[in-house]
Amino acid sequence: MAVAIQVEPIDTGRFQVIVVEGAGQTTHLVTLKPEYYEKLTGKQVSEEELIEQSFRFLLEREPKESILREFDLSVIGRYFPNYESEIRRRLA
Repeated sequence: MAVAIQVEPIDTGRFQVIVVEGAGQTTHLVTLKPEYYEKLTGKQVSEEELIEQSFRFLLEREPKESILREFDLSVIGRYFPNYESEIRRRLA
């Protein structure tokens, strides 16, 4: 099933993410610290692209309803230790 992920900046370092899958939808508030963004991307892709790909990573591992409603992007690595290496590979 196709998944639509919309990433909208709210203010500096804060984003609203809407995940639409079938008839269902979830909304998430994501914080992204500048140093973490730079660590993962080297500023080679947009913050929105990093967040979208991070959600695709999460959706491959759990349903949208299981994703935290509000979190800092860096916590993904606590739950999925391969997150940082995998996201760098995807964005390269």
